[in-house]
This record gives sequence, C-alpha cells and structure tokens, in this order.
Amino acid sequence: MIPSQGSLPRRLTVRLRLTLLYGGLFFAAGFLLLMVAYVLVTNILEGLPFSVQPTEPGGLTQQQANEIRSAFIDGVQHRLITQSAFALLGVGLIALALGWFVADRALAPLQKVTATARKLSESTMHQRIAMKGPEDEIKELADTFDAMLDRLSQAFDTQRRFVSNASHELRTPLAINRTLLEVAVSDPEASEDLKTVGKTLLANNARHERLIEGLLLLARSERELTTRTEVDLGEVASTVLKTGGRTDRPDIEVKPELTEAPTVGDPVLLEHLVSNLVDNAMRHNVDDGTVVVRTGVLEGWATCQVENTGPVVPAYEVQSLFEPFRRLNTDRIESSKGAGLGLSIVRSVVGAHGGTVIATPREDGGLIVTVRLPHA
Repeated sequence: MIPSQGSLPRRLTVRLRLTLLYGGLFFAAGFLLLMVAYVLVTNILEGLPFSVQPTEPGGLTQQQANEIRSAFIDGVQHRLITQSAFALLGVGLIALALGWFVADRALAPLQKVTATARKLSESTMHQRIAMKGPEDEIKELADTFDAMLDRLSQAFDTQRRFVSNASHELRTPLAINRTLLEVAVSDPEASEDLKTVGKTLLANNARHERLIEGLLLLARSERELTTRTEVDLGEVASTVLKTGGRTDRPDIEVKPELTEAPTVGDPVLLEHLVSNLVDNAMRHNVDDGTVVVRTGVLEGWATCQVENTGPVVPAYEVQSLFEPFRRLNTDRIESSKGAGLGLSIVRSVVGAHGGTVIATPREDGGLIVTVRLPHA
C-alpha cells in the first residue's frame, strides 16, 4: 500500500515577500518620521514663552500657569501620537496594496520565463522566451535561458541521431554472429567441442543483444513520448503474463489480480514496463516462490503493483536498485541475472508518462514495486 503524502505547507512566494518587504520598510520609515515629528513638536512647544504677569488678587499664579502649560503640551503630544499612528496605519495599508501590484508588475517577466519553462518538452524545445524590453537583469536572464535551450535542442538532436545509428550499427553484427553460430552448431559434421563452444558463444551473444536492446529502450524511454493512446494496464499485464512468462523458472507461481486501470501513453513502452517488472520479480525470487501482479485504480491513479517473494532487501538499498547495472549487494550484474536495466527502464518509462514508482521491501523478503500513472 502506498503511503499517502501529507499536504505540503504553502510556499512564501517572491511577490508576497517583496510586498512584506515594501510594507515593512514603509512602516519603519513612517515610525521614524513620527518620532522625529514628535521630538520637533515637543521642542517647539517647550520653547514657546508662557508667563503670567502680576494681576489682581485671585488670579493665576505662576505655578498654576506652568501646570496648564504642561497639561497643554501633554495633550498636544498625545493627540499627535494617536492621530499620527492612525494615519500611519491607513497609509501603510495602502502602501501594502500598492506594493502587491508593483511586485506583480516587476515579477511579470520572471513569470513569463517560468511559464515558458513549464511548457517546454523535447517536442516543444523550439519555443523561446524572446523577451523584449530594456537591457536589464531580467532580460539578461531570459536571453541566457534561450541560449541554454539552444544547446539543449542540439543535444536532443544529437541523441536522436545516436539512438537511430546505434540501433542499426549494434544490432546488425550481433545478428550476423548469431546466424553464423547457429549454422555452425547445427552442422552435423561439427565436433562436440565445437558445438559446446558455439552454444557458449550463442548464450554470450544473446546476452549482448539483450543488453543493447535494454540500452536502446532506456534511451527511448527517457525521450518525450511521441505516441499517446488510451491503454488499460490490466489488459497490458494480462498480455504480458500470457506471452512473456520465463520458461527457466517454472517453479514460480504467478497470481494475477487484474482490474481495469486506464491511462494514456505509449502502449509499447507500457508493455515493456510491465514485462520488466514481472521479469525482475521472477528472476530475483526464491525457489517455489510467488509473484503477485495487481492492477487497478488507486487514489485516482492507474496503478500496477508487482509483489514477489525473495531475499530480504534493506530499506537503504532499495533506491539504488533503480540505477543502471545495479542490484542487491553488487555493482555489476552477472550474466545469468540479465542486463541489469529492468528497473532503470521502469523508472524512465514511468517518468516519461508523468507517473511515480515506489519500491517497498517486504518483511519476509522480496519487494513490492508500485507504479502509478495518470488516470485516463
């Protein structure tokens, strides 16, 4: 079962941070201005002459006049602070609103860069930002991004040509070798030693063919999808189990639990995905073990899950199994264990389809590999 991921906290956007910065600076400057005005008004009031001339008996004394003067200054200071604080708060709120719109306008070019980057894929690598405007830092960033896209586009073109050429140049000599070896082994006049050597070379040639096919499939799966049709993972898994069973492991019991799991993608790549999952589960299994293949819709995702019995897998080793030519407790794959690209191809195919793949160790040994793809 896939652990549900908790909702992540909302990120503090640059626009919001700039708005808060503008508002904070305004309030700080307003508070400083208020303190300066308070000091200046206080000095002016205290410097005003305020005296009482001798008058008739019963008039104000100098002490009473000073008390009135102090009360007047205190009243002016209190009203100055109170009314200025309200004015600062009101103007500050207006400044925050203006800062929000100014920040949005200032970040509009960056939003254009982000929107273009999100739309880019291998098939839309020709798009560019082509920003117009003054030669400032943001335009320099956009121009740098466009230059990087030019280099990436050239790299993708080079990769396409390499995969196309390698597909022909690497397969052809191996196919010729296989044909020559099969003819030599089938020759009735061939000695037993020659037949033994020929069968050994045939097995080695077959491994090289599987390795090359795996590498080419890995390169293809890491590229942008060119075919997108509605595919049922349940039907794909059923086809794989009927036609792709491993004859060298007849002791393995396969238990299908298949229901509809519609998704959209490349049918050939998805078939390779399920086939590699099943093949990996059967290859790395114990004697008289089991493999359970499940498909269905889980939490709104088209899901394919393959569970097998097998050796105990430490949790810290699981992630490394998705690296090319890696398996448990060793870096290189032995010839009897295959090309070592099965889970790497699975991860690449899943990534090309916008899905996720999670491997979870079983307590009794083995793995539970769960693939989730967007629901059709």
